Amino acid sequence: MTHHQDDPNHEDEDRTTPSAREGKDADVVHLDVARAGRQPQRPDADRQDSDDRTADGPVLGGEAVRVDRPGPTGGDWRTALEAKARSRQPIVPLWLRSRTEAVETLKWVALHYLHVAGYQVVRLPLYGGRLTARAPRGLLRLVGGVVKWTFDLEGEPVRLAAVQKADPEVYLKLSRQRDSRVRLRVLISSAALVTLLVVCLMMAEQATTAQWAALAVAVAALGILGKPADRPLIDRAVVPSTVEKLTSDIVVRALTVLGIGGINQAMAKNPKDAIRFVAPITRDGPGWRADIDLPYGVTVADVMDKRDRMASALRRPLGCIWPEGDSSVHEGRLILWVGDKDLSKTVVKSPLVKAASHDVFKGIPFGCDPRGRAIVVPVIEQNILIGSQPGQGKTASVRVLASAVALDPSAELWIHELKGTGDLDPHEQNCHRYVSGIEDEAIAYAADSLALLRKEVMRRAASLKALPADLCPDKKVTRQIADRRSLGLHPLVAVFDECQNLFAHPDFGAKAGEDAEFVIKLGRALGVVLVLATQRPDKDSLPTGISANVTIRFCLRVAGQLENDMILGTSAYKNGIRATVFQPKVDAGIGYLLGATPMPKVVRTAYLDTPATQRIAKRAHALRASAGLLGGHALGETPEHVTPTFDLLADILAVVPPSEAKVWNEVIVDRLAELRPEIYGAWAGLEGGAKTAQLTTALKPYGIKTIQVWGTSEGGGKGANRIGVARDDITTAITHRDRGQAS
Repeated sequence: MTHHQDDPNHEDEDRTTPSAREGKDADVVHLDVARAGRQPQRPDADRQDSDDRTADGPVLGGEAVRVDRPGPTGGDWRTALEAKARSRQPIVPLWLRSRTEAVETLKWVALHYLHVAGYQVVRLPLYGGRLTARAPRGLLRLVGGVVKWTFDLEGEPVRLAAVQKADPEVYLKLSRQRDSRVRLRVLISSAALVTLLVVCLMMAEQATTAQWAALAVAVAALGILGKPADRPLIDRAVVPSTVEKLTSDIVVRALTVLGIGGINQAMAKNPKDAIRFVAPITRDGPGWRADIDLPYGVTVADVMDKRDRMASALRRPLGCIWPEGDSSVHEGRLILWVGDKDLSKTVVKSPLVKAASHDVFKGIPFGCDPRGRAIVVPVIEQNILIGSQPGQGKTASVRVLASAVALDPSAELWIHELKGTGDLDPHEQNCHRYVSGIEDEAIAYAADSLALLRKEVMRRAASLKALPADLCPDKKVTRQIADRRSLGLHPLVAVFDECQNLFAHPDFGAKAGEDAEFVIKLGRALGVVLVLATQRPDKDSLPTGISANVTIRFCLRVAGQLENDMILGTSAYKNGIRATVFQPKVDAGIGYLLGATPMPKVVRTAYLDTPATQRIAKRAHALRASAGLLGGHALGETPEHVTPTFDLLADILAVVPPSEAKVWNEVIVDRLAELRPEIYGAWAGLEGGAKTAQLTTALKPYGIKTIQVWGTSEGGGKGANRIGVARDDITTAITHRDRGQAS
């Protein structure tokens, strides 16, 4: 035997042909073990030269190393099983896991079949008439069929064919067969006819009711027998939907026409597996649901950005197409839901309309998602921010929240409607503090409320800390603690509608923003909840300290990415959560809800019109009055003032003597800060043009315009031309104001 130990070119030949060996050199080698041992791991593999590679991979010790190395043949059975079953289907259907959804589903099924039964019962006289009209035709069909069967007329064409072929043998055979059949069938028909006559005679002797019943059965049987083929007897109680069934081919077609490069490239390379369906397409509520794994590198946000194109590809209204992601799996898992009905045409009825009371600790029924599932917004330990363009349903959403809080007599309700339209006036009778208006007095009242809330948070923190551990182990407000009214730890919900008018106010905005941020950060666990609604989400109207710390966000239609992220949070637009997709006016009341559910959801809020809100408010008022829990504004008590009252014009005259006809804005601001630091101190802290602009903005409501003023700074120096105010303009404005108040 020739050995090739020194010749590497014969290595594989030596290993793969062990049968060629002889004697003690021959042995049996397990191929998998041998292959695994051919390329041992090297601890210094990372230090190999990058150029030391072959076409098959890196080279170690003169041998190519495979990146994906084969594993042992007898692997762990659990690993193999987990690899095959990464996602188990739920044993209990999803709709049965939620009590609310199960009740709604069963209710829908019961109402559906009750409707069908009622529809058919009402039309029984119509069906009876149809049967009576068709009975003669049925009788003719019956008689004709009996005669045809008795005399074997169905075989007549065959016998005639035998005659035409002049085949006597076949004809005689068929005739003898026909004669035997007719003799037997005549006997059977005669017996049946005699039996029928006997039954008729017997029925003639029965009561009239039995006769009519027998006649009805006979007419019904003959009517069914005489039914035309193209005219059914019973009308449909429910017209089947004309919506096309969602199939995998339709979904793939829709995804491929979106113009997404990653999908098109994947479809070109591997059209069968580029788009993978991880579960069968099924009915999910009033629509179809498809769970899809998008091609590698394609995210759900890419698809959501093309929602209008997808609606066109699926030939459905835009309000029926609702793609969403499941980031708990991965960013490419798409859940496509295609509804039967446009969400914008769906009216959501609020359960609060008929509710006798409500418990805010159980959340607030806010609306429903596109699949018709009820959405409940938690309130306790939360703060809520609502934003949209004007006319998109923002105040209506606030009305739902306020109505639920009003129906809980243990909850204290403060409402600040800073638009002045009176949209929330029905709940004035239930509020501890209430204001409606856009004037400075209303803004000052709202600023007072935030200052009071700040004090209340500090008081509650001390009270909660003093509670024994057995009563309050988690140091949070619970229903048991809230019911102990003497502790003063009941839920307190403060609503600020059009809050931009408060936070952007030149006099009260800065302090109000600080107080609101303090309450949002610390009041959550103490039962103090802020509900803020705005139609102008920018850094001046909505301080970043507030928007960054709110836990629940609801964004209806907004104009662009900036407004979207101001409400829904940074990178929301980038992640596909885009309230810009909603159509103006058409999708009023529809928005993205973030923080109330595990995943962001599109929600249509329940609609409460003014009469419905008034009925809820009256019911809540009676409930609170019977429990003795009305207070503050609801009882006509004088509100507590925290913000100092001041007269800006009078203060300017106090710091600008008659000897100074014209003064720079920045000089006036510094003097005002010395006069009233608690009011004007923030103004003086501004720098450059911001300080000048602050006074200019504050004087606009009085009709005072700034002018160019030549002067020098307080400490002297070089003169300059800067923006300032004429003292005579201030005195003139005060005169006009006083005359108007006197008249």
